[in-house]
This record gives sequence, C-alpha cells and structure tokens, in this order.
Amino acid sequence: MQVRKFLPAVALAAVLLPTMGLAQEAEAVPTFDEIGPYIMTTLLFCMAGFLVFFMAAGFAMLEGGLVRSKNVTMQMTKNIALFSIAAIMYWLMGFNLMYPGDFNGYVGSFFQQTVLDPVGVSAADAALDYASVGSDFFFQLVFVAATASIVSGALAERIKLWPFLIFVVVLTGVMYPISGSWQWGGGWLSEAGFSDFAGSTIVHSVGGWAALAGALILGPRIGKYGKDGKVNPIPGSNLALATLGTFILWLGWFGFNGGSQLAMGTVGDVSDVSRIFANTNMAAAAGALAAMILTQVMFGKVDLTMVLNGALAGLVSITAEPLAPTLFGALWIGAVGGVIVVFAVPFLDKLKIDDVVGAIPVHLFAGIWGTIAVVFYNDGANIATQLMGIAAYGVFTFVGSLIVWFILKAVMGIRVSEEDEIKGLDMSELGMEAYPEFSKG
Repeated sequence: MQVRKFLPAVALAAVLLPTMGLAQEAEAVPTFDEIGPYIMTTLLFCMAGFLVFFMAAGFAMLEGGLVRSKNVTMQMTKNIALFSIAAIMYWLMGFNLMYPGDFNGYVGSFFQQTVLDPVGVSAADAALDYASVGSDFFFQLVFVAATASIVSGALAERIKLWPFLIFVVVLTGVMYPISGSWQWGGGWLSEAGFSDFAGSTIVHSVGGWAALAGALILGPRIGKYGKDGKVNPIPGSNLALATLGTFILWLGWFGFNGGSQLAMGTVGDVSDVSRIFANTNMAAAAGALAAMILTQVMFGKVDLTMVLNGALAGLVSITAEPLAPTLFGALWIGAVGGVIVVFAVPFLDKLKIDDVVGAIPVHLFAGIWGTIAVVFYNDGANIATQLMGIAAYGVFTFVGSLIVWFILKAVMGIRVSEEDEIKGLDMSELGMEAYPEFSKG
C-alpha cells in the first residue's frame, strides 16, 4: 500500500517539475556575479564599521589614562555621550547633508533623515552597484564620532559637560557633514582634484582644528604654565590604560583605512584592502619607533606618552593615502608623523596652548603632513590642490568652531570654576568618582 501511494506522487512530480523549472527560469534569479559585489561591499562596511566603532573605546581609554584620576569619570561620560549624539545627529541631518545626491558643490540639503532599505529588499530594488544604505550609513557615522572624540581629549580637565556636548551637536550635525561633502560628497574639492583617501584632513584635521579653537578659548589648566614661562608637567592617572587605548585605536584603524576602499567585490578590491592593512600597520610601527628614538636622543629617556602618540601620528599620516605607497613608503611617512609629534608638543607648550592628550599634534599637524604626503605616491594629486584643501578645511572649521565656542562662552560659560577644577570634574560636574576608594583613604 505504501508503494502504491508513493508511485502516483512520483508521476505527478515528473509532470510538474519541468513546468516549475520553466517558471523559475522566467523569474531570472540573479547570479552571484551580479549580487556578489553588493553583498561583499556591504559586508566590508559592516566589518570595518565595527572596528571603527571600537575606536570609541580606544579614545575613551587613552583619554582616561592621560587625565588625572579626579577627571576620569568626566572623560568616560563625554565619550559615550558624544558617540550617542553623533549617531542621532548624523541620522537626523548629517548623512544626507554630506551625501546629498543633487548637490550644488558647497552645501547640501538640511534635515533630510536617513531612510534604510526596506525589510527583505529584493535584488531588483537594491543598489547592486554599491552597498546597502544601512551599512553605508553606519560606516560613515563612526567616522564623525571619531572627529568629536579628538576634541574631547584636547579640552579635558577644565571644560563643562553640557557646553561641550552642545558643540558636539553642531560639529557632528552641521560642520563635519558640510566640509566632508566638499570631497566625499562629490563637491567642489573633489572636482578640483583634492585627494584624501580615508580622512587625514577630512576627519583628523577637522577634529584638530576644532580642538585648537576650543583650547584657545578655554585657556590652559590651572598650574600648567608658570609665570616665568616654565611648563609644569601634569602626569596622567594610568599609562597602562592609555597604552590599551592606543592599541585599540591601532586595531580600529584597519577598519578606518581598509573600509575606505569602499568596495570588496573583485579580486583587485580585496587585494587592495589587504595592502591598505599592511601599509597602515607599517606607518603606526614607524611612528612609534621614531618617537621612541627621538625622545631618547633629545631627553635622555624614552617618553611613553610620546611613543603612544607617535604611533597614532603615524596612523593619521598614512590615512590620506594608505593604498598607493610601498611598505617602505608607509614606513617613512609614518616615521615623519612620529617626529612631528615630538617637536609639536613642546611647540604648543611654548605658545601656552594646553592640549591634555596631544590631540592637536597627532590629528592636526600629522593630518596636514599626511595630506601633503599624498603627492609622493598618488600621480593624480598635486601639491597646490592639496594645500588648497588643507586651507579650506582649516579656515572653515577653525573659524566656525571659534564662533560656536564664543557663543557658548557668552551664553552659558564653557569653563568650570577654579574651585571645581581643583576639586576635579568628576565630583564638581557629575558627583561621582572613577576611583572612589583612593580619595576616601
């Protein structure tokens, strides 16, 4: 009986299957050659975005280690808050302001919220020539958060929480997207031939210019500079934590630069991503060693904080062009970045510009150097256009930041009182300490 019941089903299948096959052929299911680039590039953006997101932890640990223990909670609060603000502002207006589609070259459209692809989007409705909206949005978002983190470290230990966060709203929602659109959004600098592969200027120098403006308005920490011009070192609370933060940033930078290939659908693209990884790593290593050797020669002892910032400066330096150089090219570009930091930190001290973590030398000075270094390996770049781009970003960001900081200072004040600064921002601004058992004996 079981055999007899089975035989008609087999016969029916023999009739229906050829018909079903014809129907499936009529639907023309896309091949992997058609959808593969979309899938692989979307995957690249997601994975690279995860790595760049982890840089938020790196910035937090680096800053937490380089400030005094009485200000650590404040730095942790600022870092988690600034990332959250960046995420919302970039959705609300930043993403479509930076990548507006119909673009007049200077400023896109305001207040156009990001809309993701529909749930279960079909291949026919997807942008098969690029990647999913969600992956692209997330990858670009983590870059703007990194820019805000640069400002956080430089202005540590004396800035009020809420004025800083209001500045982050303006920076991540308006200033960064507008200037970013000039190059990455197909704007006037892109048309002029300016080249910045992953953001030595667009991300790092922008953060550095904003930090410089804030440092000038805020002034130095109490006791940092004596009346006789003497510089009084203020050691950080935890160099182990600062070192951990540097390694996390180093790791995240593979996503920062590698993801900026913006494609992983061909053999050439995947090979280029691996080339970017290798060059990025080489530049960081060279920057660290250059700073180590130079501090030994200049000061008679190795300065760990300089070595950490040397590695970061090497990373910033290679970010403008991590693909084209040879490994030796990445080595010397990164090494110059490390040298820049060692000279730039005391230079700022001579000017009495107090940068708690060395963010301005690392991100602004090394960012400018990296953008200039593009001309050595990128045949399509020329020094005049690179300098024009550097100047454009500098003027726009520095002047814009000065205006915002001045307004905030006039309206609500941006610096804590002398008493609160001496007590520490953890207690005066937040009412909690990172290391309460230390203060209680």
